[in-house]
Amino acid sequence: METLQIKDKKIAVSIPEAEILRQVKRVAGEINRDLNGKSPVFLPILNGSFIFAADLMREITLCSRISFVKVASYAGTSSTGEVKEMIGLNMDITGCDVVVVEDIIDSGLTMKHIVEMLERHHPHSISICTLLLKPSNLKVDLHIPYKCFEIPNDFILGYGLDYDGFGRNTRDIYTVVE
Repeated sequence: METLQIKDKKIAVSIPEAEILRQVKRVAGEINRDLNGKSPVFLPILNGSFIFAADLMREITLCSRISFVKVASYAGTSSTGEVKEMIGLNMDITGCDVVVVEDIIDSGLTMKHIVEMLERHHPHSISICTLLLKPSNLKVDLHIPYKCFEIPNDFILGYGLDYDGFGRNTRDIYTVVE
């Protein structure tokens, strides 16, 4: 098994790029089908979702817009449980169909906070699209219609996900092996 070293962690490929891109294309097809005739606003959550969002948007055929929000809830390899808004919503989404694009939903607390924040702006609808979901770790009830992968409760990085800012630039998704 080929491994990489990121800071003090040894990591190995758990989801190769080709499989990621297949699932991104599948999910984009579902969004294109479900929102056909609508002009959704895609709202990727920075920093982690930027690569996923770029690949997803290249597969979206709908007339759409994109804006970004930045929140933080992680320190090192674990969630702090506290969600901090770093960059807020900068467009009017009143009456819009919004698709929140996230890299990973772990406990669900960050996504719950984001959905509640967006609801105050009175969109027509809010859908959640995530690259990765840890269903066994969810602490809140969320409807997540668009997900590429369900994964175990392991710490992963790559393809936009990081460990203290490192590892975002890899094409594959890695799991810590030690």
